[in-house]
Amino acid sequence: MSMPPPPSQPPSPQPYGGPVPPPQQPGAFGAPQGFPPHGHPPYSVPPQYGPGPGPGGWGQPPTGPPPKKKLSSGAIVAIVVGSLVVVAGLGYGVKAGLDGVMGDFPEATHKLVVPKTLLAGDYTLASDLSDSQGKEIEDTPDFTVKDATAAVGQYTGEDDSVLVLSGLYGRIKSGSSTRSSILRGAATEKDSKLVVGPRDFTPAGYGVTVRCQVTTTGNGLDRTNLPMCAWGDDNTAAAVALVTLESASGDPKDIDLEDLAEKTAKIRAEVRKPIAG
Repeated sequence: MSMPPPPSQPPSPQPYGGPVPPPQQPGAFGAPQGFPPHGHPPYSVPPQYGPGPGPGGWGQPPTGPPPKKKLSSGAIVAIVVGSLVVVAGLGYGVKAGLDGVMGDFPEATHKLVVPKTLLAGDYTLASDLSDSQGKEIEDTPDFTVKDATAAVGQYTGEDDSVLVLSGLYGRIKSGSSTRSSILRGAATEKDSKLVVGPRDFTPAGYGVTVRCQVTTTGNGLDRTNLPMCAWGDDNTAAAVALVTLESASGDPKDIDLEDLAEKTAKIRAEVRKPIAG
């Protein structure tokens, strides 16, 4: 005699009317495989990323590197002015030695001035530092320069851009060597790192070779790009740094050094003046 079939069981209530999921084994973190933790409903099986958690973890958007701190114009001023004044003081003294003692020095025919504006009025003088920070330049022993007088000016432009002119005038034994020394001083200063090496430009119509580079200064992630160009001749030598909020924190390789070289040549033409006879 056959047994009657067992009574049918009513279907278990399912979340959102979905089918009954098969029994699950515990996952790596104690939650059933294929389910998010904390009792979230099984909308879909999450993607597998291999060992380690997936990007952002469960229920979190993928995370990238922390946003870079945006510098204020005041911070840029402090960085640029401080760096260039020190660069000038160190750079001009790099060639100090006996190699410049012998021989004649060129006649003094030109000087540098610190005008109220630069680049056709685009930049306005904020501070003439020639008699303060400029003393570091004048007091640096350098046997390749005679009768050195500093010319240092800080300028401001649109969109919080900062321009610094840091130089000297006198009787310079080798203008090209002094130009190289300025940039070398910038690259070897404490907390500085050369990220775009020196390149020479000869802007049309100015009769001068300008050398440009980009360094970064600062610590850790809070580093600031410092693009600069320098020139040197028989009587004058100077560095020009032009920093914007964008260029300070962008990719240093994207900085247009050719444009900065042309601006530097224009600035030289504005600040280099004949000495009255």
